[in-house]
Amino acid sequence: MAGMTMARKILARKAGRERVEPGEILFVEPDILLTHDNPAAITAKVKGLLEKYGVAYPERHVVVLDHVIPAANVKAAENHKAVRAYVERRGIRHFFDVGRGICHQVVVEEGLALPGAVAVGSDSHTCTYGALNCLATGIDRTEAAALLLTGKTWFKAPEGILVELRGRLTPPVSAKDLVLALAGEIGASGANYKSLEFSGDLEGLSVEERLTIANMGVEMGAKAAIFPADRVLREWLEGMGVAGADLEGVEP
Repeated sequence: MAGMTMARKILARKAGRERVEPGEILFVEPDILLTHDNPAAITAKVKGLLEKYGVAYPERHVVVLDHVIPAANVKAAENHKAVRAYVERRGIRHFFDVGRGICHQVVVEEGLALPGAVAVGSDSHTCTYGALNCLATGIDRTEAAALLLTGKTWFKAPEGILVELRGRLTPPVSAKDLVLALAGEIGASGANYKSLEFSGDLEGLSVEERLTIANMGVEMGAKAAIFPADRVLREWLEGMGVAGADLEGVEP
C-alpha cells in the first residue's frame, strides 16, 4: 500500500483492495455509526423498511443523548423518549443517556473508535476520531438512515494534504492555537473533500491535543483529519484498557 495516504489505505483495506486512487467511489461497511439526539428523525426516513428488515448491525450503532440536555421543552423530552424506545427495540447496546458526556468524548473514552477503523456520524465533528488513526467523517441523516438498513455507505477516496508539524508546543500556546493557525492558512474551504494527514514531530503531541486538532478538520472543509498509529497513540490506548484489541492502524 505504498504511495497512498492514510485515508486511502484504510479505504482500500475496508474495500478489500490493494490500492485506491483519489476520486474512486467505494462502498464500505463502517465500523461505527454515531448519532446523538437525532435517531428519531433519521429512522423516520426509513420507518417502514426498518419494521421489515431491522437494523443491519445494531452493535455498530452508537447513540449518545448530548445536544438538547436536559430537555428544554416538551418536544425535546418526547424526542428523548422516542430515542430510548428505539434503542431498546432495536437492541442498540452502545446507548449513552443524558449525563454520560459529549458524544465524541464518549466514543473515544469507551474505546469505540480504534486505529484503522472507518467511523461515521450524523455530526460534522465526527472527524475528531482521526486523532485515533480512524478515517472518520460526518454524514447526513439520509445517509445514516440508509446505513442503518444496509450496513454500508459510500466514499469518494479523498486527495490528501500533508501537514508536517515541526517543533513542540510551548505554553501558553495550545493545540487549539495550532489548529486555528492552520485553519487560517488553509481557509474555510481549502481542504474541501481532502484528508488532512499529519506527520512530523508528533511525539510531543498528546492524544488529547490530537483530538483537539482533528476536531477542527471540518472547519477547513476536510473529509478527514488523520494522525498515524504511533507509539503515543498505542500507549494511550493501553492506558484506556483497549490494549488487547486488534489494532490495525496505518502509517503515512
